[in-house]
Amino acid sequence: MKQPPVVRLDRTFKYQGSILKFYEDTILANGHIAHWDFIHHIGAAAVVPVTKEGKILMVRQYRNALDRYTLEVPAGALDTADEPKIACAHRELEEETGFKTEIENLEFLVRVNTTVAFCDEAIDIFVARNLVPSKQNLDEEECIEVEEWTVKELEEKIFQGEITDGKTIAAILAYARKYDVK
Repeated sequence: MKQPPVVRLDRTFKYQGSILKFYEDTILANGHIAHWDFIHHIGAAAVVPVTKEGKILMVRQYRNALDRYTLEVPAGALDTADEPKIACAHRELEEETGFKTEIENLEFLVRVNTTVAFCDEAIDIFVARNLVPSKQNLDEEECIEVEEWTVKELEEKIFQGEITDGKTIAAILAYARKYDVK
């Protein structure tokens, strides 16, 4: 089925936050003018840290938008628009978990666009192995607890609705499928 043309006629900058830029787009769709919100995100990376025992290191942290603590894979925004996502994942692994690895031990797993209806955020997710204890290096407002979980336990939490973060769901399920982890 051929899709009717959608044409962006204008994009107007509205507001800049610390990691987001907000715009209003004027769109011509099906012969009608519409105004759509658009949020630009600099990009991010996440990592599935796998211990030598095969467990996954997860971070528990407070998320203001949900007003609760969540269990997630370690992740963070790029420092600059041209920062390689693998470098971001490498940095976030150590900052959030207190474990590190050589950058060569990071393997690309999957890319996730988090909210395609109104935001261009893209997160590249990597798998990290050969972890070595180091030291957490949290931002001063971050409070993160590191926990070890089996893939089976994490899958149960996903299907029970206890893990709702999209990047984490994609990361755990893609990792389990790609590496046939039960």
